[in-house]
Amino acid sequence: MRFQSAILLLCAALALGSPAAWAQPAQPLPAENPSVLQWISNQGLLKNLDEVKDSMGRAASGLVVTAMGFLGVPYKRGGESVESGFDCSGLVRNVYEQSLGLVLPRRAKDQAQSTQTITKEELKPGDLVFFNTMRSAFSHVGIYIGDGKFVHAPRTGAKVRVEDMREAYWKKRFNGARRVDGAQRLESEIGNLIAPAAAAEAPPLRD
Repeated sequence: MRFQSAILLLCAALALGSPAAWAQPAQPLPAENPSVLQWISNQGLLKNLDEVKDSMGRAASGLVVTAMGFLGVPYKRGGESVESGFDCSGLVRNVYEQSLGLVLPRRAKDQAQSTQTITKEELKPGDLVFFNTMRSAFSHVGIYIGDGKFVHAPRTGAKVRVEDMREAYWKKRFNGARRVDGAQRLESEIGNLIAPAAAAEAPPLRD
């Protein structure tokens, strides 16, 4: 519960920016720790707290916040909710629907076919990463969160967690990155709404 509380507090901070890097926690959050963010940094959850606000748009930020909120939920084949547990595509579908109101296909392969192909170098937080884990293309999917990391529901007996695409197992099985077109349009629309509001609230210039 303490780790989940730490994640929720971190997610609130991320609503304004981008995570530089994530890793698995090494130990529970100390009860008397005066700074949750400092503890997270010490555990390697963020390499550089100064970069948190630099690069992620608001829509992608909210999507990653939602995904990280599911850390620790058990894997369940066919599952697509906290109550039932998640499989890989069920997690992706739930996150996109909750955070952006976009309904993706249910199966990982169909999610790959219905989204925009991008290169690994083009990956941004919130994009989808696919792997061949069952001798079948696009048989596994996760959500990219930055710095080579992705969040996913791995397999039976495991829980939703963060892993590194650069590890040998995932690097060997990586077979595509995709971008959800509707997410990009929403990001643009949010930006168009925020800019005029920010300008209206800005103090008048003086001669």
